[in-house]
Amino acid sequence: MLGCFNPTLGQIWTNPTFGLHFSITFLTQKLGCAIIRPPRDGGIRYRGLTQEQIRSVQVLPVDYEIEYICRGSRVIVGPKVRKCLPDGTWTDLNQRSKCCMFFSLFPLCKGKKKLYIGALFPMSGGWPGGQACLPAAQMALDLVNKRTDILPDYELELIYYDSMCDPGEATKLLYDLLYTEPIKIVLMPGCSSVSTLVAEAARMWNLIVLSYGSSSPALSNRQRFPTFFRTHPSATLHNPTRVQLFQKWKWTKIATIQQTTEVFTSTLDDLEQRVKEAGIEISVRQSFLTDPAVAVKNLKRQDARIIVGLFYETEARKVFCEVYKEKLYGKKYVWFLIGWYADNWFKIKDPSINCTVEQMTEAVEGHVTTEIVMLNPETVRGASNLTSQEFLAQLMSKLGGKNPEETGGFQEAPLAYDAVWALALALNKTVGPLKAKGRRLEDFNYNNKDITAEIYRALNTSSFEGVSGHVVFDAQGSRMAWTLIEQLQGGSYKKIGYFDMTKGNLSWYGNDRWIGSDPPADQTVVIQKFRYLSQKLFVSVSVFAGLGILMGIVCLTFNIYNSNVRYIQNSQPYLNNMTAVGCMMALAAVFPLGIDGLHVRNSQFPVVCQFRLWLLGLGFSLAYGSMFTKIWWVHTVFTKKDEKKDKRKQHLEPWKLYATVGVLLVIDILSLMVWQIVDPLHITVEKFTKEAPKGDVDELIEPLLQHCSSEKMNTWLGVVYGYKGLLLLLGIFLAYETKSVSTEKINDHRAVGMAIYNVSVLCMITAPVTMILSSKQDASFAFASLAIIFSVYITLVVLFVPKMRRLITRGEWQSDQQETMKTGSSTNNNDEEKSRQLERENKELQKIIQEKEERVSELRNQLSERQALRSRKRPTSSNQNHSSPSLPAPQNDPKSLLPPPGYPLAVSDNHSLPPTLYQPDGKINRNSCHPGRLQLLYK
Repeated sequence: MLGCFNPTLGQIWTNPTFGLHFSITFLTQKLGCAIIRPPRDGGIRYRGLTQEQIRSVQVLPVDYEIEYICRGSRVIVGPKVRKCLPDGTWTDLNQRSKCCMFFSLFPLCKGKKKLYIGALFPMSGGWPGGQACLPAAQMALDLVNKRTDILPDYELELIYYDSMCDPGEATKLLYDLLYTEPIKIVLMPGCSSVSTLVAEAARMWNLIVLSYGSSSPALSNRQRFPTFFRTHPSATLHNPTRVQLFQKWKWTKIATIQQTTEVFTSTLDDLEQRVKEAGIEISVRQSFLTDPAVAVKNLKRQDARIIVGLFYETEARKVFCEVYKEKLYGKKYVWFLIGWYADNWFKIKDPSINCTVEQMTEAVEGHVTTEIVMLNPETVRGASNLTSQEFLAQLMSKLGGKNPEETGGFQEAPLAYDAVWALALALNKTVGPLKAKGRRLEDFNYNNKDITAEIYRALNTSSFEGVSGHVVFDAQGSRMAWTLIEQLQGGSYKKIGYFDMTKGNLSWYGNDRWIGSDPPADQTVVIQKFRYLSQKLFVSVSVFAGLGILMGIVCLTFNIYNSNVRYIQNSQPYLNNMTAVGCMMALAAVFPLGIDGLHVRNSQFPVVCQFRLWLLGLGFSLAYGSMFTKIWWVHTVFTKKDEKKDKRKQHLEPWKLYATVGVLLVIDILSLMVWQIVDPLHITVEKFTKEAPKGDVDELIEPLLQHCSSEKMNTWLGVVYGYKGLLLLLGIFLAYETKSVSTEKINDHRAVGMAIYNVSVLCMITAPVTMILSSKQDASFAFASLAIIFSVYITLVVLFVPKMRRLITRGEWQSDQQETMKTGSSTNNNDEEKSRQLERENKELQKIIQEKEERVSELRNQLSERQALRSRKRPTSSNQNHSSPSLPAPQNDPKSLLPPPGYPLAVSDNHSLPPTLYQPDGKINRNSCHPGRLQLLYK
């Protein structure tokens, strides 16, 4: 019985047919497989086989065909060809093929099943690695398919596209690979940006991703890329080597410049962490997208010396063209680059740059590269039975004589070669476990997780010798390898060492060469130099401050000595004493303001800071607080209603004034105490831009300036300035409101208001300006100290000089002259009482006038009624005069009795008007009014 065997169904299907003569191609004698025509392949055709020979055939592979051939002139009736199907049947079994004889037996289907690999090779773009990696992968496939000990029942076939190293193009191609037959069992992308896209999407189709040219550290994330493997080591493998070199050459400060792509950003993040652990500082970190000009200028401006560059080859040419323009090369600089560029990358003509080959060669001389070892330096025959040199020879032959230096991916070609071998060995390892579960590799589909899991386990445990070295994957699926260290010397790369990260072993050849005698320093020698206040300025300002303190002492002595003089008593001398003391304290703060590290040690500097703060704070509270209290009291009393004003004006209680000053002083003391306890002042050092000294010396001078500061200095200053600013604004408002008020109790409140104006303006200007000028010690000190001196001088002059002048010119000095001065003092200082008395008299006269006008109105009404009554009693025909001779005639002009504008209409009363305004005829004689009375009446 001939049939088609389906291992999945586990049965043999048979069907008798007509016996025919047909030709059979023997695939292998070992299996005894016979076919008529293998699909897509040729074969040797044998004719005249007997029925016994056909019966001996047991197995044929799927998709193989049987062709019926009639002898002689006979013709086939029915299907001429039958194909073995995957379900174990043959095609067209419902029809018979007739000829001279019939066969009722079919051979069983068996043979090599194809497994398809979907690959993306970048033949162009930022990294055209597919130019050499694709031929290397095809070489590996040819060898694998010829091997009888690796996947004997399967054949690997590569379906590939050009991704151009572009994620957008790769998205379209990935869609074509996944949704176009046949099913791919593994995906093989190239550059990192494409691999990131493919590896992140592959888990949705349960596909293993094996990359040959991806170095991005981000791909080591197993949570994000659970099925990803790569024979190209991660770019972070360069970082331990770089750190080892930094330590070898005793560099503790480096700079970096990177292209803004994920692979370089992730690499730089890893480098930053490693150098931090090694005690190395990344002083400058620059990045660019397409144009590196600004980034290179910043490196030059910030004096970068040891520079790590992370960018693709095309951008590397742009970077070093700018490096040449900025002269960022030579004996002071060392550049670290990636080693997988072409050996002559800086000599390749690039229309995007305007530098010559000679200029580029000059700029790149002496740079160091770290490169993953991609070609086994030892002569070892690995899984492919080829040494690394034999592999290179075959690859060169396959490239057709192309220049390796101009062929993209030539250095990574061994990785692509070993990637195919790693996949083949892993698939071969899965055949047994899958067979034990009743599954086969050809059963794979995008919903089958079991086969994917077996392939994952096989790849994860891979370990073999390849042409790139020993191939083994870490827990993140990345290749572990050695690092080669090279230096560009005389226009060509020289090997100067190897580094084995797994063992931390640095193999050093000692042939590194520098433009100078030794490796350059990692930074310019910086000499720190403190900036101090100009001593001439300090002495000059101190003299003025001292004179101001002396003036304050004179004013305070004068005020105390003459405190019994009535004129001084009416100015509240105790408040003036507080003002004088506060002014002296503010002037005393000028001295610690000018003291810096030139005069005291660093340990004593915080004490100076405390003196500055407390003297200024308390001086302001005493001086301004006492003036503010005066102006506040005047405003409070003289803005009340008239009836309340009369009650409160009589007596002023001094303790309330002192209490107000005390409250302001306590607020300042408490706020300063909290500040110093919670966030005490300490020294901070401000660093300025380094300055180059004269001469060709590789050193810089870094100016430093000491400041008094605290952790939350801006917060505390904001609170203090806000509180003081509100007081200043309120003081200006009160001074303006009371400018026309005259009071005997505080006879100098107008002078106080003038002082408040000056102090407020100076303070509001000085506070922000000194903060802006804090970095300029001379200007800041001059502005702050002179503002204090001017405000104090103005305050003392305005408050005390007029009093001195009055007492000197009038001789009001002795306390025993109080009685004698009483009358004169009352005459000169009673303006307010006189004004109030005149106001009261005026109001009384207005009331009297209103009553009299009402009385006049009543009399007019009565007169009108009497005239009307008399007119009714007279005969209508009478021509007599209607006016009564016995009664006074009414006024010819009633408007003459109207009051002046603004006064209510009223009647007069003869008996209540003052004698000077009342006439015997009952009229108000305006001509007889005394001028003084008229002023009071119409005020």
